[in-house]
Amino acid sequence: MGYGFTLGDVAFLRSPDGAAAAAEIDRLPLTPATYLADVAKARVLAGDRAPALLETVLLRRKAVSKVDNPADWLFTDAALQQATPTPVARHRARRLEGRDVQDVTCSVGVDLAAVSEVAARCVGSDLDPVRLAMARHNLKRPNVILAQADALVPITREMAVLADPGRRDSSGRRRWRPEDFAPPLGALAETYRGRDLAVKCAPGIDFDDVPWADEVEVVSLDGAVREACLWTGGLATEARRRATVLRSDGSEWTVTDRHDDDCPVTDVGEWIIDPDGAVVRAGLVRHYAAAHGLSQLDERIAYLTGPVPPPGIRAFRVLEHGKYTEKTLRTTLAKRGIGRLEILVRGLDIDPNALRPRLKLKGPDEASVVLTRVGRSPVAIVCEAVRTDPAG
Repeated sequence: MGYGFTLGDVAFLRSPDGAAAAAEIDRLPLTPATYLADVAKARVLAGDRAPALLETVLLRRKAVSKVDNPADWLFTDAALQQATPTPVARHRARRLEGRDVQDVTCSVGVDLAAVSEVAARCVGSDLDPVRLAMARHNLKRPNVILAQADALVPITREMAVLADPGRRDSSGRRRWRPEDFAPPLGALAETYRGRDLAVKCAPGIDFDDVPWADEVEVVSLDGAVREACLWTGGLATEARRRATVLRSDGSEWTVTDRHDDDCPVTDVGEWIIDPDGAVVRAGLVRHYAAAHGLSQLDERIAYLTGPVPPPGIRAFRVLEHGKYTEKTLRTTLAKRGIGRLEILVRGLDIDPNALRPRLKLKGPDEASVVLTRVGRSPVAIVCEAVRTDPAG
């Protein structure tokens, strides 16, 4: 749950004394090995303020994976967990360039910071007074106004609307329902009917549950699927579904359901390609395959194959393949002297962590194995992982 910040904590942290105290606490290692001793030192240095300062320093250290230069930012634990990594937030903000925008769930201001770089005017609103106070500290751009308001009670007219509703407990479900969000997705859509709306939500949402979205964009960053964004009105493009793949080096590409999806099903070729998770989640595997001259091994499985892999990806050069049995795979790996093995599975009920010790790996070499099915037959494809040239 994290430390429960109060408005008094935020006021202190925003003050010169608070900034100096946080800098002093930041000199402590705060590693697992030193944590108890460091907490004792923090209590001597800061007294009752120590818990808020310790949490702030730890959250700032965690935030380096999401926020540019977070050394002066204020967060709550829950707000940081939900915060969008800066490259993803900036990608989403590009569609809002030059617009007047209201972020109706602005929290501590991570998404609004990216929007404010390109938008004309920004209004940020949130019901939580503590997060709003943190946002006032974090956002220092002259084009940003902040207000306390319910996301389902409009306080602006005509502005484009951005929302990042909180996630309720989904009880371990892999698929999110519209009512699993706070506020619920349907209520947001109804409240801002007729307005240009962008709603960030979990990529596990069933697209059939949000028919009001004119476009669904699934975004990944460095191979990890980060979000689905539901676009409406003038913010949407002609595509109904889009997968966007971002890299920390600034490169990116996209595929949509407007692209051709003429993709054959063939036997195993020279290469196996495991499409980016954004492509799979957006249901655009065939479109991606057609764009790169690839084919499917099975029309219900996302693995692709072909003579030439797409540029700038991690692909798998096929060494040998055949019907999968555990005994046969163990024998094949032993003959090749494979001591380190990456196991990729789709379409089969196999736990890689349980399988690996049973394979009794031994030897100086390494490989990858793709375990999947073609029709009803389980198949093992032993491969060499290769990073392809970004230039193609």
